[in-house]
Amino acid sequence: MTESPANQNEPVLTFEDKQYDLKTLPDDVKELVRGMQVADAQLRMHEDTLKVLSIGRQSLSMKLKERLQNIKSL
Repeated sequence: MTESPANQNEPVLTFEDKQYDLKTLPDDVKELVRGMQVADAQLRMHEDTLKVLSIGRQSLSMKLKERLQNIKSL
């Protein structure tokens, strides 16, 4: 689902290979579109959070490996 303007003044909803004039859609459909936009934004935010956590975990793993280098294992 994407919202792409045909020109700068006419918002168009593109969904499943079909285009709709966003201004003429019923209010409940517009609300669904807004909900989808919020969900997409939240997904992007959480994906970014996961990337940051993954990088942090890799850093901790490298530090742990470095610190354990001179310690005798069992």
